[in-house]
Amino acid sequence: MTLNFWSKTNGIWINAISVVFGTSVGILLKNSFSLQMQITITQGVALMTLFIGSRMTNNLAQVQNGRIDGVVLGLLAIVLGDVLGDWLQIEGKLHFIGDLLKLYFQGNGNFTEGFVAGSLLFCIGPLAVIGSLNNGLTGNNSLLLLKATMDGLAAIALSSSLGIGVGFSAFVILFYQGFISIIAGFMVQIFPNTENDPRLLLLTGVGGLMVVGLGINLLEITHIRVASFLPALVIAPLLYSCIDWISLLKNNIIKLLKNR
Repeated sequence: MTLNFWSKTNGIWINAISVVFGTSVGILLKNSFSLQMQITITQGVALMTLFIGSRMTNNLAQVQNGRIDGVVLGLLAIVLGDVLGDWLQIEGKLHFIGDLLKLYFQGNGNFTEGFVAGSLLFCIGPLAVIGSLNNGLTGNNSLLLLKATMDGLAAIALSSSLGIGVGFSAFVILFYQGFISIIAGFMVQIFPNTENDPRLLLLTGVGGLMVVGLGINLLEITHIRVASFLPALVIAPLLYSCIDWISLLKNNIIKLLKNR
């Protein structure tokens, strides 16, 4: 099924609009939300995040490559991804970029501070990448709708203290997440059967594990360095393809030996 531009990017537009709307509400209401209310809202979003993530992980059970189960492939992908992510220091570099930008723009007014804070909060994170990929590949915007809800609520809190600059980070969302989504749309040519392709099911399942990790972080049960697992999104489909290729090579060798 060929997706049109709207189908590939609708979640991103909604995400950007939610930030603008949240900023407007935050400016109007200022600091009227109590701390307890903010905690309760965050916990509600966290529970929904866990629910969506757990549903995504069910895709792992639908993958089977020879005798290797999809859950095992997902485990291998997430472990290898974490090793690569730690080696590349992805989590630390993201925090460094954020701290560097905050330091650079410090003292240039609330507008700039709000713009930078919003851009970092809404774009630097696994959900932005996973959600945009999902939207661009399959047209499914459920993750970006969840992100839009989270970002809208965060925009209310941010803009009440930092002002209208937070709302302008919506342009960064459109550019950054839109780019990921459009690139993912071109990948449909590689994965023509986006609904049942085992590589995409594996990618979605591994992404679901990261979404569960985000939910756990929101509940503050423990801190999972979710960004370190991002390479697993690339490793998962590559791992399946490699095992597929090895299995095909093995079968060809067996056939060749039988024909001799």
